[in-house]
Amino acid sequence: MSFKNFIFGFAIFVVTIIVAITGINAIYHAPEYNDFCNDTQIGQPYINNSVDCTSAGGVWNANYGSKPVSEEGYCDLYFKCNQEFEKANKLYSKKAFYTAIPLGVIIIAVGALLFGLEAVGAGLMAGGVGAIVFGITSYWRYSENWMRFIVSLMGLIALIFVAYWFNRKRK
Repeated sequence: MSFKNFIFGFAIFVVTIIVAITGINAIYHAPEYNDFCNDTQIGQPYINNSVDCTSAGGVWNANYGSKPVSEEGYCDLYFKCNQEFEKANKLYSKKAFYTAIPLGVIIIAVGALLFGLEAVGAGLMAGGVGAIVFGITSYWRYSENWMRFIVSLMGLIALIFVAYWFNRKRK
């Protein structure tokens, strides 16, 4: 492969990832932290008791870990909004995951099977891998080990199948 074709392939790889991620984000809007937790708590006087903390919308924490922070504790004014944001982020990540994985596999298959020009095929295939990595990393922290294993195994089987099919087709 010539250096020019390598650059073409690399550019196709990068742009394919960008197209996949922006396409997913156009369909599923990622939650913004400021939509859940705004800065209205900044500048409020220090809250040093559970009653005032609860009335201000916070959660009182008497302990931090296993040791008390102070004799009274502290008020977490962002606890509830952080939970809401995390819930919305988990839902977005799940949707992105279930979209990016099959999209990446399709892009890899298209790159391998439909494009005879090596730079285009290789670039698309690498971009498909990038889309899969985006999907996996977006939901990985929320998923269970068994789900990680199943998804990884299915991806491996699909890639091996496409590789065999592609190489048989070329012979």
